[in-house]
Amino acid sequence: MNTLVVRPMNRGRLIYSFVSKVFPLVKQELNGWQRMAEQLPDACLRLQATESIRTKAFHCQGGSIFALYPGVNKAETVKFIVAYQTMSDYLDNLVDSLEVQDELAFSQLHLAMQEALNPSVAPSDYYLYYPYREDGGYLERLVKTCHESLRKLPSYKIVQEEAIKFAKLYSHLQTYKHLALEDREGKMLNWINPYLKEYPEITTWEFAAATGSTLGIFCLYAVAFNPQLTARQVQKISQAYFPWICGLHILLDYFIDLREDRETSQLNFVAYYEHMGMTFQRLHLFVENSLKQTERLNHPKFHRAVVQGLLAMYLSDEKGMDTDIRSITKQLLRDSGLGINLLYWMCCQLRKKKTL
Repeated sequence: MNTLVVRPMNRGRLIYSFVSKVFPLVKQELNGWQRMAEQLPDACLRLQATESIRTKAFHCQGGSIFALYPGVNKAETVKFIVAYQTMSDYLDNLVDSLEVQDELAFSQLHLAMQEALNPSVAPSDYYLYYPYREDGGYLERLVKTCHESLRKLPSYKIVQEEAIKFAKLYSHLQTYKHLALEDREGKMLNWINPYLKEYPEITTWEFAAATGSTLGIFCLYAVAFNPQLTARQVQKISQAYFPWICGLHILLDYFIDLREDRETSQLNFVAYYEHMGMTFQRLHLFVENSLKQTERLNHPKFHRAVVQGLLAMYLSDEKGMDTDIRSITKQLLRDSGLGINLLYWMCCQLRKKKTL
C-alpha cells in the first residue's frame, strides 16, 4: 500500500475507531488465546496463561493503537500485537508468580520474545531450564503466529534488526529484575551501565524502564507495511521511541503503582527518584522529549496521539489520584499539549464502562 494516498486521521476519529473497530478485534483475538490457555496440560502454566490474559488485557488494547497507523492492515496488525503482547504477559507471569528465581531459566524463556521476531528460525525449547513445561504448544503457537504476520510485511527486513534489539533489551530486563532481591540490583547495574554512555540524558533506572515497553516493536511492525520505507525513517522511529516514548510508557505504569509497590515491597523504578519534585521533573522531561520527537516522524499527529494516549490511559486510573501523586498527575495533564483533556475524559468514561 502506498502511504502517500493514506489520509491522516484526526484525534476524535482516531479514538472513535480505536474503541469501535479495534477493541472488538482485540477481544476476538484474546478470546481465541484464552480458549487455548484453558487447555494447557500443566495446571501451574494453565493458571498463569489464563490469568495473564484476564488481568492484562489492557496491554493488548493499548498496544493495538498501531492498528490505526496509516497504511496498515488493521486485522493483521491486531493479530500480531495481541499474540506478541500475550506472550510477553504470559512470560512475565512465569518469571514473577511461581517462586522460581533462576536466571538461566528466565533467559531461555525470553528467547521466545526474540525468536518471535525472526521468521526464519525454528522455535527453541523455551522451557529447557524451567520446572514446568507441559503447555500443549501454547508458547510455540504464539511465536509462530507472530512469524506468520511478519512474513506478510513488505519492509520487515528493514526493521527486523531494530525490533530484535528492542526484544533483547526487554528480555534482559525481565531476566534480571525478577531475580532474588540480594542479586537483582547488582545484576541490573552490570547490564545497564555499559549502555548509559549512549544515553547521557537518562538515569540507570529510566533506561531500565524504557527497555520494558513493547511499543517500539509495535511501531516498527506498523511502519513495515510501507513498501517504500527507508533505513533513515527506521532510525528516526527508534530514536523517538527509545528511550523517550517507551520510557514514558513504563515510567507512567510505575508512577501510578508507587503506593501499591511500596506497600508490597515490589521493585519500582520511579521510587528511585529522591523526592516528588524530581519525579515530576523527570516525567515532565520524558513527556516533553516524547512530544518533540514525534515532530520528526512521518504522521506526527498519530505519534503525538500515542504519547498523549499513554498519559490519558495511565493517569485516568484511580491510582493516579492517590494522595502522594495527585498533584503531579494534574500538572502532567496540564502540561501535555492541546487535546490531552479530551483523551483523559474519554479514558475516564471507558473506565466507568469497564471497557478499559
